[in-house]
Order: sequence, then C-alpha cells, then structure tokens
Amino acid sequence: MKTIQKLIASVLLLSLSLVSAQYKAFEVEVSGAGQPILLFPGFTCTGEVWEDTVTELSKTYECHVFTFAGFGDVPPLEKPWLPKIKIAVQEYTKEKQLENPMIIGHSLGGALGLWLTTEENHPYSKLIVVDALPATGALMIPNFKSENMAYESPWNQQLLEMDEAAFAQMATQMAAGMVLDTEKHPLLKQWIINADRETYVYGYTDLLKLDLRQDIANIDIPVTILAATHPYGLEMTKSTYDSQYSALDAYNIQFAEGSAHFIMYDKTTWFMEQLKKHL
Repeated sequence: MKTIQKLIASVLLLSLSLVSAQYKAFEVEVSGAGQPILLFPGFTCTGEVWEDTVTELSKTYECHVFTFAGFGDVPPLEKPWLPKIKIAVQEYTKEKQLENPMIIGHSLGGALGLWLTTEENHPYSKLIVVDALPATGALMIPNFKSENMAYESPWNQQLLEMDEAAFAQMATQMAAGMVLDTEKHPLLKQWIINADRETYVYGYTDLLKLDLRQDIANIDIPVTILAATHPYGLEMTKSTYDSQYSALDAYNIQFAEGSAHFIMYDKTTWFMEQLKKHL
C-alpha cells in the first residue's frame, strides 16, 4: 500500500514539475477583469514598461503583463531563446483558456505578436504593434539574409567578453537613443545592465534572424501599428514600414511624430488615446 502511495506521489510531483517548466520562459502579472490583453515588453525590458498603461487598461480589461526569461529577475533560458518564448506563450494562452485575447507588443514584443498571429488557428483577436518590424535584421544589416545569422560571430563574442564598465557605457548610449524623455534614461540603462549577458547576445541574434515579411500575409485579424518617427523623420519611417509590411493586406498605422522608440514614455497621452481607440 505504501509503495502505491509513493508511486502516486512521484507521478504527482512529476506532473507538477512539468507544469512549472512551462513557465520558465517568463513571469506574468495579471490584473483587472474583462477581455484579456497580453502585454509583451521589448528586449531587456521588464513588465514595468507597461505600468502606466496597465493602470488605465486594467479598469476595463484583464491585463497579462509578461517579463521574459533572462530579463529583470527572471532566470535565463538556454538558446534558442525566442522560439521557446513563442511556444510557452502559446501554451500559456491555451492553459489559461483565454477567450479572444488581444496582444500589445513593443519592439521585440511586437515582433513576437506578429509571429504568433501568423500561425493557423491562433486564438488572438487583435494585435497592436508598438514600433516593431517583421524583420528587424533587414533594417540593421546590409544584404540581410536570415540564414546568415549565427550565434557564433566575432560581434557576439566581443559582447560576451565585454567588461562591466564597457557594457555599462554602451547601455548608457543605447538608452539615450531610445527615449527622448531623459528621466527614463537610467531605467532603460538598468534594464540593459541587469539582463543576463548570454540572453542579451543570443536572444538578440534570435530577433535579428526572425524574418516575417512574407509570413505576415497569413495574419487574419485587425492589426494596428504605432510607429515612432525619431530619428529618421516621417518620410523615411513611412517608407520603411510600407516596405516591411507590404505583404500584410490591411493594417492601420499611426505615426508618433517627435517620439523615439519608447512611445509610451515620449508620447504618453497620445499613446493611451491610440490604445483605447484601437482596442
């Protein structure tokens, strides 16, 4: 009898460990009630980036705010990082039995939202992309080819070996370029510094490798894009988005003029107005 009880206990423990493993890819904070919204932050950011957004949206929606593995206090994952994040989000949505969930994704989070909604029979009902492209690598790398992106590269090795002082200096420069609100520079810098270094290096390789420019033709839900115009200006920004989203049959795009990458910080009132209008 005791042997059977021990066997049952072992099976239960195994089951619990398997369920727990599904959430190693992220942490989620849930607040509010109503139609669910999944809020995905950008690369290195924690769910804190959505703090003001959730304060308002949770009055009428159920907000699921993600922080991905390797960022903030969430332990890292082994690579490939981004594909594991995607699968875990799909499992989370299914397990929680979320009905007609919507997605708001910034930067990396927007690319993840695009990727999830290209799949057949996905459950998502609406997508809001905040300053994100279907092929980030094509914007940054001349003669870009997804298959050429590799984990082992001189640049990645340099980043892995960079000492803390040099990395902090790089983080300072990056933060200054991503938001015009100077009060937010220390926060963005700290998110970058706090990121697990291998996740920072290899996870970004995953993002650069992702090319959804043709796959977005499969998206069958309303898509709204909020695009920052700084530093390239309206015309160049518009040209970039027109080119990268050309395969998507229909979408609504709004340009946040005078805003850098973190639109939720540079154009707070405008940003919230757009979310309420398009949700």
